Amino acid sequence: MAERRKRATRSRSKQEKKDKDDALKPDINVKVDELFVRWFSLPTTQRALKDGLRLIRQRPEKDSIGDQEDYQPTESSSSPTPAPPTSQSPPPPNNVKPLVSPRRKSFNKNRLSESLKNTDSSNESPLKTKPEEKATESSAKIPRFYYPGGKPRCTDEIKATLRKISEAFQQTGKDRLHRRELTPIAKACGYSEYWKVPVFNAAVKGDSDTVTKSDLISMWKRVSSSCHDDASRFVKMMSKGKKTFLEFHDFLPLMQDIVESHPGLVFLREAPEFHSRYMNTVIARIFYTVNRSWSGQITVSELRKGNFLTILSILDDEEDINAVTDFFSYEHFYVIYCKFWELDTDHDLVIDKLDLCRHANGALSSRLIERVLCGAVTRWDSSDHRAHKMSYVDFVWFLMSEEDKKSHTSIEYWFRCMDMDGDGVISMYEMEFFYEEQMRKLEQLDIEPLPFEDCVCQMLDMVKPRSKEFVTLKDLKICKMAHVFFDTFFNVEKYLDHEQKDPFAPQKDVDSTLTEPSDWEKFAAEEYEILVAEEQATEFNALDLSFDDETDPLIEAEFQKLGLNDVVGQNGPVTTIQLQGDGQTRRLT
Repeated sequence: MAERRKRATRSRSKQEKKDKDDALKPDINVKVDELFVRWFSLPTTQRALKDGLRLIRQRPEKDSIGDQEDYQPTESSSSPTPAPPTSQSPPPPNNVKPLVSPRRKSFNKNRLSESLKNTDSSNESPLKTKPEEKATESSAKIPRFYYPGGKPRCTDEIKATLRKISEAFQQTGKDRLHRRELTPIAKACGYSEYWKVPVFNAAVKGDSDTVTKSDLISMWKRVSSSCHDDASRFVKMMSKGKKTFLEFHDFLPLMQDIVESHPGLVFLREAPEFHSRYMNTVIARIFYTVNRSWSGQITVSELRKGNFLTILSILDDEEDINAVTDFFSYEHFYVIYCKFWELDTDHDLVIDKLDLCRHANGALSSRLIERVLCGAVTRWDSSDHRAHKMSYVDFVWFLMSEEDKKSHTSIEYWFRCMDMDGDGVISMYEMEFFYEEQMRKLEQLDIEPLPFEDCVCQMLDMVKPRSKEFVTLKDLKICKMAHVFFDTFFNVEKYLDHEQKDPFAPQKDVDSTLTEPSDWEKFAAEEYEILVAEEQATEFNALDLSFDDETDPLIEAEFQKLGLNDVVGQNGPVTTIQLQGDGQTRRLT
């Protein structure tokens, strides 16, 4: 009996393992359908299909093999609907069984043989076409729709760019150029000034700090031969052709060049200790927006879909760095770094659980803070997941997600925190787990909390998930109310703010929200004004309000003869002087 139980247990474990392995296999049919839909939506495909349908309509009706006039029925073939018996035909015998329907295979053979006999021998049948010829014909009809490096450009355009590079290099009057001197070369390639770092990385050889004309020309020939759009060229240049993606450290040379050359960052050049802070902030924001796969590696496809290259080209014309609110705004960096500095009391550039509990005056749930620091959403190696500590780069992601819960990255950020078991859905017990602490916080504020059952019904009515048992990431992105959903379980202050509003109020039109700043931009603008006002008040309090009386030059000369130093007083119109000899201080009114 025990042996039979062991065999049953082993067979059950094998079956579970097999089911798990089958569940982890990718669905090839879904990917094929996705590629087909993408190909079918291309304008070239639609034009080709329209032309094909037009040709089919114009084709004569008698050109098909199975035409009714060409097809001659044989004795073995039976009509689909038998004619009714006439008076001259004898009645069917009673002792004969009805004919059995012929098999599909034999019927097809007979029909094909008869149809081939009736066709003209000079015309070739499509069935006699070789498989290689059929594959060639089908591939010739289907237009190419997948270009990993972008659609190829004409040869004349590449030659024109090479000629512009040669002319721009000759105008410099030098044999070799440094990285900072490649601005005309970048513009000759059709890009902004800040593409000189990618151009230099792709053209330089070894550890040299200069490039020659032949280096630049050979570089452009190599890059333009395989990369035909801006995204693929940027990745190939920045990675020196070694990778098909960009990592965090790949952007550091580009950011250093922006700090050194942009006119809106002149004041920052005098404080080199803040260069790395600003650069890390901007790169973290780039990955926050562009790296939709959360892999820490920006691919060509992600760069092509994002707006980073567009914003980079805007820097060439915009002298005010704060006007570029995407990625590069110094005011946004100032707000993020000041918030981090306030929480990091020991100033070790790492935030632990006690530090993060002070954020927003303790409005965040402690259970949420544990999820944030456990490694569910911290993406960079500088954060110590085992010690539950967060680095500055991860704090950038945290603050932007906390203050703007409407963006796709922030929704994914908080979904990962709330999905504790990692099954891809937010279940009822996970909602209850986070709402229990919210109820305790409300009771401490002498506010009667809403029961969990009523809260869940309210959230389900607002989100409208496909299943009433759990909430998926797609449900939260579709409902446009994810910020209310997460604040209900995470932030008690914002939860109370939402309770005072009508969550079911009609939303603004999409056209009216295109020019409206995001929640993050509103928060950064308000916090920057508060921080500047506080700094001005501190400087005003520390300012010496005393003043010097106008002293006659003759009296000053007499004081100098006596060995007296004039010192400004702090309590009104008093001149404090100190003797150099005995060190005594005397006040004269």
